[in-house]
Amino acid sequence: MGVLKVIGIVLEVLLIFNLLIFAHELGHFLVAKWRGLKIERFAIWFGKPLWKTTVNGVEYALGWIPAGGYVSLPQMATMEAIEGKSQTPAESLPPISPWDKMLVAFAGPLASFSLAIGFAFVVWWVGRPVSEAETSTVIGYVHKGGPAEAAGLRPGDLVLAVDGHPVTKFSGMGQSIQWRVIRSEDHSIPIVFVRDGVTNRVMVTPTKEPTKFWQRKSLRQILIEPAQPAIIGRVATNSPAARAGLRPGDQIVAVNGQRVFHPGMVSDWIEQHGTNPVHLQVRRSSQTLELTVVPAIPLKPEDNRPRLGVIWSDGGRLTLIYPGPWEQVVDSVGALVSTLEAVVSRKSDIKPQHLGGFVKILTVFYILFQSEEGWRLVLWFSVVLNVNLALLNLLPIPVLDGGHILLGLLEAAWRRPVSARLLHYIQTGCAALLIAYMLYIAFFDVQELPWKRAPVPELIFAPTPGEP
Repeated sequence: MGVLKVIGIVLEVLLIFNLLIFAHELGHFLVAKWRGLKIERFAIWFGKPLWKTTVNGVEYALGWIPAGGYVSLPQMATMEAIEGKSQTPAESLPPISPWDKMLVAFAGPLASFSLAIGFAFVVWWVGRPVSEAETSTVIGYVHKGGPAEAAGLRPGDLVLAVDGHPVTKFSGMGQSIQWRVIRSEDHSIPIVFVRDGVTNRVMVTPTKEPTKFWQRKSLRQILIEPAQPAIIGRVATNSPAARAGLRPGDQIVAVNGQRVFHPGMVSDWIEQHGTNPVHLQVRRSSQTLELTVVPAIPLKPEDNRPRLGVIWSDGGRLTLIYPGPWEQVVDSVGALVSTLEAVVSRKSDIKPQHLGGFVKILTVFYILFQSEEGWRLVLWFSVVLNVNLALLNLLPIPVLDGGHILLGLLEAAWRRPVSARLLHYIQTGCAALLIAYMLYIAFFDVQELPWKRAPVPELIFAPTPGEP
């Protein structure tokens, strides 16, 4: 990828990320202005300002820690650990009512939720790209020696339910095979599937990959992949595939008469049969071709494995779906609730370390923007992210908007504000814990940055006889 393209993607990521933060803080700002509160600072990001200016008594600033933003309101419960010391003591300002405090606090999540609905309407209009791999519940590939193979699952099986829950897709949150496996808590997982028109049920014992002590703990898996067409993305020069006439865009439908549900099935067949001729049924546009290919051992990589000489297209073909705005919001809320339930469950493998912070969010945006349909995917992800931002901020925890709402309710019930001294200690302690947790998950997020992914192996074959 060119340097200019990388710079462009980074700028797009920063723009959309800051838009989400700005909308949330703008909600606080506008309602505070409407209710006549003293506003000291409107800041995007935390830490010492990289840039700041003052307009009509309000300082506008851009911090150096890209993890959120804040509106400094000395008449509210201030957070000096994050916002810095207030320039105007709260005692010198007129007190505000609990109702005003709750209104201002609620305005941020409301703004985020409103932005989510706005993005959802745009997604409804322009569509969201989904791959065949994402939407199917058909097993495409079963890893050798894995739990699924041991239980008797095979490529082509149509999964109906996992761990007692019906499934409608392979990956993602909610009613997916992947999530129901991760979310399961018993030693073995019941899986209901259809094979050759007959409904079957097996018990699968999940496994977890070993990890180092500094890595995120791996989650449950049964080592299966979703069905996806074996579409050729690239054909290596001088390769057996090139000699046989295979082209990018061709789909391998069958190998020696066996239907192909996943590119891995083609690779496994060749590994098992070595350099023996392979008969392929190939779909090219509206044509069906019968080709015979003789696998060969490439010069690179030097692993002595026979290959066809193709790089597979990832995820299969993309199609556009047009989910309604309410459907998108409900799915996003459901995903968050399901995740939080898993985190607090004592039997679940999902722990606080598995949540993603600002590094993960920026990484996801970066990856999405690299896709040809990246802008559509970013719009969809922005719905999910804004719903999360709205609801998580409503948790009744000091330093979050929900904490301010709780303080307002307590003040209204007691008819007097919470002790400023006590509140200062609580806010400072919670702010320190929040910052520590953000650094904790950032430590794991950094280890999963995209440049740490294994590169696609280079395929180099010997020149065709008679060629220089």
